[in-house]
Amino acid sequence: MKPPVLDVSARQHSGEPSSILGPNRGRKDRIRKRHLAELDGEIAALVDRSTQELRHAWRTLHHTGPPLGLSRDLMIRGLADKLQHHAHGGPSRALQRRLQILAGEFEKGARSFDAGVLKTGATLVRQWRGHTHTVLVREDGFEYEDQCYRSLTVIAEQITGAHWSGPRFFGVSK
Repeated sequence: MKPPVLDVSARQHSGEPSSILGPNRGRKDRIRKRHLAELDGEIAALVDRSTQELRHAWRTLHHTGPPLGLSRDLMIRGLADKLQHHAHGGPSRALQRRLQILAGEFEKGARSFDAGVLKTGATLVRQWRGHTHTVLVREDGFEYEDQCYRSLTVIAEQITGAHWSGPRFFGVSK
């Protein structure tokens, strides 16, 4: 007796639920799981490799030698990351562009938070030791007690008397 033919489209039109495994009866899922298990094993085996073998693997995957002074641990992490990128794909082009822009802004000394999070005119309110502190978001920075500041961190330090992350203090960190 032949196995029944799996016709998902007929089931969908008849109102019956379609098969969870799909038309390939889960074969792709088994292949994918085996592939992930191999990847996990390959990453786990990096720890047992000699430093020389890790450098060779780095040159193979990155097409250049590892940076001078890179520790063995960071070399393993970098190789694991690269292996995962090959298996699952890396960050999208849009994310890569955004990271490049943020890195460029950081090098120029721009503000350390994403300006898209806070809109001009927004008001940040924080209770601290029984007092309410209000900060106005401006185009060129922040206004607190009729003074302009480039950084929320400076305002947070002024309020608390200690070093604080400004975005974290005001609850706007991601």
